[in-house]
Amino acid sequence: MEPIHPSELTTFCQALPKIDLHRHLEGSLRFDTVRQLARAQEMGLPPTGQLRPMVEVDQNQPYTVNNFLSKFSTLRLFYRSQDIISRITQESVSDAAADNIKYLELRFTPAALSQLQGYSLTQVMDWVIEGAQQAQKEYGITTRLIASINRHEDPSLAAQVMTLACERQEDGIVGLDLAGNEADFSAQPFTEIFKEAKENGLHITIHAGEWNTADNIIQAIDEFGAERIGHGIRVLESPLAVALARRQGIVFEVCLTSNQHSGAVKSLEEHPFMRMLEAGLKISLNTDDPSISQISLSDEYELALGNLGLPYSGLRQCILNSANAAFLNHDEKLKLVKSLEETLPQQLVSP
Repeated sequence: MEPIHPSELTTFCQALPKIDLHRHLEGSLRFDTVRQLARAQEMGLPPTGQLRPMVEVDQNQPYTVNNFLSKFSTLRLFYRSQDIISRITQESVSDAAADNIKYLELRFTPAALSQLQGYSLTQVMDWVIEGAQQAQKEYGITTRLIASINRHEDPSLAAQVMTLACERQEDGIVGLDLAGNEADFSAQPFTEIFKEAKENGLHITIHAGEWNTADNIIQAIDEFGAERIGHGIRVLESPLAVALARRQGIVFEVCLTSNQHSGAVKSLEEHPFMRMLEAGLKISLNTDDPSISQISLSDEYELALGNLGLPYSGLRQCILNSANAAFLNHDEKLKLVKSLEETLPQQLVSP
């Protein structure tokens, strides 16, 4: 077959089987659902034209961490009932399936979902599980959940989330994540919580080296036992961090557009993605917050191939890296990897 023409790149990327390991539930809320819920719940929010920039990043806004995080302040106003939380979870999985994602790890923050209406952590976690399980059956996409803790939260609250997550491993919660503002809040208070989580069978992924130094990456690996690093784009600033990550086979959950929108990189052209690959690091490409950034994983694949110069062989390896880093048991992982090896094209060709 002839090599693919650039005009066909979009179709090619959409057809690829995909894996998303780093997608936040709270950043995956469809705008149509936002608008509908705002009206139905009589929330007193502004009309569509003013509401959209409150929940999405657009080119007229500054690409800064404060602007990016401000979207969550509005989005978290919508988690008002069991039905809504279950619906939003199902829609998130449905959107992933529509993008030909074969395996999804959806992370969610129980503390954030519970606070608005005073629900218990147990309630919101079970509602997310229920929505994910129903969507998994309906849309044929293997879905697992990661419970996320923010660095600014009280460690006692984090300990409760960890315990509940450990108890729900048979229901699809496979990992524990530490997220939030790493520039102003230390990870240290959560070390023992994550050690206990790992001892009890949960996998560990840590947001690190996104807005702060590579020292946080070293800490995540050495002290938290992280198997994957969320973002980690400052890893190249430390030869020690690079060597440690290579030695332990750490996979970096890179999110290209999100890193630009959050101000973690000044521009896509300055993103260290290609240099990370050249340094021998294992990379997985992901969406982070698809509704906030108005993207799909297909868009991120196309960006890597068409704008950043990634050869298709490199993208194929990123997808296989994702499969090998999935928080699945041994047999499930082998099945996923085998399926992708059989279905991923060997070269960039016309669909």
